Amino acid sequence: MAIKPLIHNSTSRRMAKTILNGFRSYFADHLNATLSAKARFEKADWQGVQQANATRLELYTDKIAQTVQYLNMVTNKDLATLDLWREAKIAYTQLVFNFPNFEIAETFFNSVFSGIHDHDKIAEDFVYVGSSQAIEAPKAEYSIFVRYRGNDFRQTFRNILEESEFALPGENIDLDLDCIMGVFEQEIVPQLKGPAEAIKFDILESIFYRSKAAYMVGRVVDGDQSFPMALVILNTEEGYLYVDTALFDVDELSVVFSFTRNHFMVDAPLPYQYAHFLKKLMPKKLDYEIYNSLGFPKHAKTEFYRQLVCHLEQSNDQFIIAPGIKGMVMTVFTLPSYNIVFKIIKDKFAPPKEVTHDIVREKYHMVSRHDRIGRMADTQEFNNLMFPLARFSDELLAELAAVANSQIEVRGDQLLIKHLYTERYMTPLNIFLNDASEDDMRNAMDEYGNCIKQLAAANIFPGDMPLKNFGVTRHGRVVFYDYDEITTLTDCNFRVIPEPRNEYDEMRAGTWYSVGPEDVFPEEFRLFFSGNARARKLFEEIHSDLYDVNFWQNLQQKISQGYIVDVFPYRRAKRFDRGKGSVLEVFSD
Repeated sequence: MAIKPLIHNSTSRRMAKTILNGFRSYFADHLNATLSAKARFEKADWQGVQQANATRLELYTDKIAQTVQYLNMVTNKDLATLDLWREAKIAYTQLVFNFPNFEIAETFFNSVFSGIHDHDKIAEDFVYVGSSQAIEAPKAEYSIFVRYRGNDFRQTFRNILEESEFALPGENIDLDLDCIMGVFEQEIVPQLKGPAEAIKFDILESIFYRSKAAYMVGRVVDGDQSFPMALVILNTEEGYLYVDTALFDVDELSVVFSFTRNHFMVDAPLPYQYAHFLKKLMPKKLDYEIYNSLGFPKHAKTEFYRQLVCHLEQSNDQFIIAPGIKGMVMTVFTLPSYNIVFKIIKDKFAPPKEVTHDIVREKYHMVSRHDRIGRMADTQEFNNLMFPLARFSDELLAELAAVANSQIEVRGDQLLIKHLYTERYMTPLNIFLNDASEDDMRNAMDEYGNCIKQLAAANIFPGDMPLKNFGVTRHGRVVFYDYDEITTLTDCNFRVIPEPRNEYDEMRAGTWYSVGPEDVFPEEFRLFFSGNARARKLFEEIHSDLYDVNFWQNLQQKISQGYIVDVFPYRRAKRFDRGKGSVLEVFSD
């Protein structure tokens, strides 16, 4: 049988080369932005850290738009022609074969395609629904870490610290070593089976930078068992560094890489090798979560989509309306076998909501660019996502048709959802409290207050703070996830409710005073506990200062003066006692 020749061979190859050039430009700029994280950390340039994070996120979008523009210049063919993209993908696959970062390059190709075509055109013929290359354990894993060994553990840790990339000296390295060894001897040494000289310490060559901390990440290897390790380095802001804590527990490291925290700045020119190494340290983490932590959110979205498709193929349960009180802005559904919720903006909002679709989308965009400090869930945004229609319950389909009909379209046996957000499923706080013990309720109320305070310190005011807008993670942390009324704290006008002027004022059904759109009355926060007197009592024992207008106004003043908070992803009790307090301690978890 004759083989049909490629009808646009030269054009498709120019397209492939143009896209690859765009990717190379993006990846080089991405690495350069990341490499400068060390200088920002050592200079304690925390304002620069925030700006660099936002700039790096915008870099990808800018490079995609630029590449689409170049594609229109290198060909006179119609870029909407799918046959052209089928051939371009074949050419691109040949070009990126054995690339050290081929998986990110493939996602870049997908993004360029999506910049020209709707998501419903996505198919394996034209884009990389699955990868073109087998995802196997890297053969040269040793190239990304430095191995230490020796029978004197204290000396090994000294070598690790002294041979790090930092230019600043340690404030008191002997004290650092005392503290590290205290934890290591308590948590790890009793579990070691081999002789000391056989124990290996593998430290990733690149340091992970985020907010005001640097993380030296690695593992302790003892024969066929290994333990994760992270040394957390802080800057005194006076020219010295110190170790704030040492973590050797899987759950503790998992919280450091939580979906509620911003991406790291880490020099990872071999992304898959880093992802593979981290996955071995945290087996419960999914690929998309790790890529997100490494600073590749677009590829994380690719990995999430692949996992979703795989899960749908391997399961048979139906999507249902998510448990909990229905929201006024979003309709939310989930799959019982899958710990993700899908959120669609409703067509109309019930009073008193006055936001628009564009405003809601802008709020979610704001969260994706802001420091989430471990208290806001990360989201993925999708346009024109296709689902098997049979997987939707009749009740859910009726709900979607009633409240978000403009966002859905039935196409044969598929349901097209035009715009949605995905988010990790968490137990809504109000539901968690229903069956909570006294201790669990107290911890949850402490977490709820800490969440509000830490968001406020990061210049975020949640706006609407009923218990149903917060979730509880598997680690017991309370996280905010309803963003339609979120705003910056410094834009709020915190006020005390005026005293009634006379008896008539007291008897009026409404307010006797004017209320502006930015006005907030902390005294009214008690209303958020409507129907749960026990929770309210516990909250007021721990966090009654949140009812005081002075708390909010004082924090606004600090933020206006340039104050930047960091909430470290470990408990206050895990921080080493160095014989002095820390101005950041009030915001430790």
